[in-house]
Amino acid sequence: MGKQAGFIEFEREEQAERNPLSRLEDWKEYTFPLSDQALQRQGARCMDCGTPFCHMGMEINGATSGCPLHNLIPEWNDLVYKGRWREALERLLKTNNFPEFTGRVCPAPCEGSCTVAIHDDPAVAIKNIERAIIDKGFEEGWITPRIPQFRTGKKIAVVGSGPAGLASADQLNQAGHSVTVFERSDRIGGLLMYGIPNMKLEKEIVERRVRLLEQEGIEFVVNTEVGKDITADQLKSQYDAVVLCIGAQKQRDLLVEGRELNGVHFAMDYLTETTKSFLNSNFSEEPSIHAEGKNVIVIGGGDTGADCVATALRQKCKSVVQFGKHPQLTGTRKPDNLWPEPPLVFTLDYAYKEAEMKFGKDPRQYCIQTNKIVGDENGNVKELHTIQMEKVMGENGKVVFKEIPGTEKVWPAELVFISIGFEGPEQPLLKQFGVEVENRKVKAEYGKYTTNVDGVFAAGDARRGQSLIVWAINEGREAAREVDRYLMGASSLP
Repeated sequence: MGKQAGFIEFEREEQAERNPLSRLEDWKEYTFPLSDQALQRQGARCMDCGTPFCHMGMEINGATSGCPLHNLIPEWNDLVYKGRWREALERLLKTNNFPEFTGRVCPAPCEGSCTVAIHDDPAVAIKNIERAIIDKGFEEGWITPRIPQFRTGKKIAVVGSGPAGLASADQLNQAGHSVTVFERSDRIGGLLMYGIPNMKLEKEIVERRVRLLEQEGIEFVVNTEVGKDITADQLKSQYDAVVLCIGAQKQRDLLVEGRELNGVHFAMDYLTETTKSFLNSNFSEEPSIHAEGKNVIVIGGGDTGADCVATALRQKCKSVVQFGKHPQLTGTRKPDNLWPEPPLVFTLDYAYKEAEMKFGKDPRQYCIQTNKIVGDENGNVKELHTIQMEKVMGENGKVVFKEIPGTEKVWPAELVFISIGFEGPEQPLLKQFGVEVENRKVKAEYGKYTTNVDGVFAAGDARRGQSLIVWAINEGREAAREVDRYLMGASSLP
């Protein structure tokens, strides 16, 4: 590497954030990019380590360590340090179709396995560098349509336009096949469009990539639900191959008394309605679910729940609380959370900074179980009844959650969002295709992606369950290679 002691000489620098209170007045991205000079210093922090775990892409104890896309991180870090931005872009695009997405919304497992962080030192700012490289590529006009020089005559249908579907379509189009992407919503992007708020990923960035893919020859069909507007049999007869990238969008429900009350919603419905209203009318037509003046409770401690917190704050909620099942994390790794596993440590996400600035405290409540939801005489939610839990060692050495007597509490609430994960892909479409299902997921071997139905492939969350954007892109790319091999007998796709 160019700066052999850079990790000693330079400290980690984070992107500056807009003031938490002022950014609550709009829906723009909340960070400022680092300067080129700062990014060069950050690139210089990358070590000349013998085994760069950052791009290994492993699963350890069920968690992702390193980059599943096997991004050539040390190489483009070094090129940025040397100011060779265009070469850095070329290295980045060798493995990642959409760095402008991952550089914004990926949780960066690469940084958790960075060698600099092996003794709890701050990792190299890999995610910020990745975002800066692709943003500069667009700013400088280096990103232009790549029109395939020949067409194979083969037609492929991709069902679903999330990161897995877009990656698969991109790769197959570059291999010369004619690709049509079917999306049941009114816009392309899947969860990139409607599952992630604009302040984390501005929708113009998604639309810019979609326009580029269109210019390269991919056909996008929106407002078309496969299984209803067009049947599985029609797709199989009209196309040489079908790739199912339908995600894992069946939301896990909360089975408690009062679930049916007005004002109790799935988190993803809330985020989708809000983004649609923003894009369609800049909120001149209010979304059907709105938090203004209401006490809001989010059940579920993950990123989607945090996005609900941030959205409710921008809608000027009266208060907001987020319930989590697990205890608060510690500030450093525990002895059983060793590098290069992802660090399970306490952090203050953008939404929590905003809530803390607005209401004077972190909105998260830990080890909370909701026992029932209570409504008023009109069927509207008015309060939640909870009890505190603790982790204890149960039978067979398994950790279980136990109620703590005397910790019952009543929380006022006029709006409740359920954000406790997803159960897998929606099953009716899978039945129509006749594909085998195992543990509610499409049965298709990793690395092969073939289902039991000839010519039908599956990738992304539909195959592996709810996961990270980098796994979705990884699987979309790999499935494209297998489809190409199925159609042509061999494939040169990576």
